[in-house]
Amino acid sequence: MEENNPRVLRKSRQKPKLKIIQSGKVDIVFLSLLLVLVTAGLISLFSASYSYSLTNYGDSYHFIKKQAIFAVVGLVIMFAASKIDYHIYRKFAWLIYFASLIMLVVVLILPPLQEGFDYKRWLKIGGFSFQPSEIAKFAIILLFSHLISNNYKEMENWRFIGILVVLLGAVCGLVVVETHLSATLLIFAIGVSLIIIGGLKLRYVAVGLGAGVALGAGAILSGVVGYGGDRIQSWLDPWSYYRTTGWQTIQSLLAIGSGGFLGRGIGESRQKYLWVPEPHNDFIFAIVCEEIGFVGAIAIIGLFVALIWRGYKIAMGAPDKFGSLMAIGLTLQVGLQAALNIMVVTNTIPNTGISLPFFSYGGTALVMLMAQMGVILSISRASTVTKS
Repeated sequence: MEENNPRVLRKSRQKPKLKIIQSGKVDIVFLSLLLVLVTAGLISLFSASYSYSLTNYGDSYHFIKKQAIFAVVGLVIMFAASKIDYHIYRKFAWLIYFASLIMLVVVLILPPLQEGFDYKRWLKIGGFSFQPSEIAKFAIILLFSHLISNNYKEMENWRFIGILVVLLGAVCGLVVVETHLSATLLIFAIGVSLIIIGGLKLRYVAVGLGAGVALGAGAILSGVVGYGGDRIQSWLDPWSYYRTTGWQTIQSLLAIGSGGFLGRGIGESRQKYLWVPEPHNDFIFAIVCEEIGFVGAIAIIGLFVALIWRGYKIAMGAPDKFGSLMAIGLTLQVGLQAALNIMVVTNTIPNTGISLPFFSYGGTALVMLMAQMGVILSISRASTVTKS
């Protein structure tokens, strides 16, 4: 494990030696699970999107062609990232964090990228558009892993904890103003989880979580986050809002229910024919349930659970605290995002507009996610070198 430095936020005295190129073996189980999920995601995306693509773009292959290209690019970047010594990223931890803050501010200043929508979540550079919140997720994981690993004996120091809370709050505050509630919840959950895993005493956790819940509830009830109240109402009784905010949820539940135990069959969904709005995005899991049924849905969930378990195993075998926290944070991002998406689709929680990793359409998001999975594979390579 890394040597601790008692001074808050001071760089570690013993810096890891950078090899740049990792020579160990990747975790084949984690890699295999990734490849299966990406393949299943592409098949599901094509099945869910071809009707919508044909109706709106005159080409049934409009979305799948783009997503397949991004998947290939993502795989190349993932394998390249797996060969890079993951310690090098901590040199850019602060730079990436402040760059993400700047982008989160810029996206609020510019007019909405998508006409007819009042939310501001996207930036466009050249021919590519992306959500700065995706970069903010990685920025929090990287910076918190860097700071906590250097100061893990300071986890009872309220000055240090306060700094972490401010860093996390700055990102969450900007994202929530974008009216991107799901990303806010995800980033907050990742940051808090890393603080807890980093060594924060459990007796302080309840106080912090209680304060966070109180602030969130107060923001919604007071109207500061007005869109949250509307979504809670339609969540509690979607049928009363079937023409507006409840429509997507109702169609999703109908799709899931009609899938039954074994499903209608791949490609046989009925709800994707313009009933579920944009079935290739956040609610793609509803189409998956309709086509492959309860058994298939459990299999997909099982793949995510297995990936999370393997990511945890890699984290526990990492050669240092920084690598362990990075692997845990990146694994948590996938697990929490998948869990939130499935809970939204099944109306377990209010609709927050969150995508399903590896399945929902989004080229740049897929590439960024695959690159981050490459970092986990890099950590697994370092683990095999250390043990050999």
